[in-house]
Amino acid sequence: MNDITKDALPAVLGWMNRHAGFPRHRLPAKAEQMLCVAALAAEEERAEQQQSFGLQRRDPAMASALRSHALRRTQVHYKCDNSAKV
Repeated sequence: MNDITKDALPAVLGWMNRHAGFPRHRLPAKAEQMLCVAALAAEEERAEQQQSFGLQRRDPAMASALRSHALRRTQVHYKCDNSAKV
């Protein structure tokens, strides 16, 4: 079993247990197959999104921290006129 089936199988069984009364009551075979295929597809899509070329989403807190850091740096660094040295 690969990682996708390891993650998808407990999710499907949990859903069937909560909503369909599994294992006391079973859904029709086609419905169970459809649930399993849908769970595998969703898990595969989630895995692909996590690997999406290593791009990270924007972090608002990090962007705000960088802006405030840049603002403080501009306020600290002033131009010094060395022409008036004695």
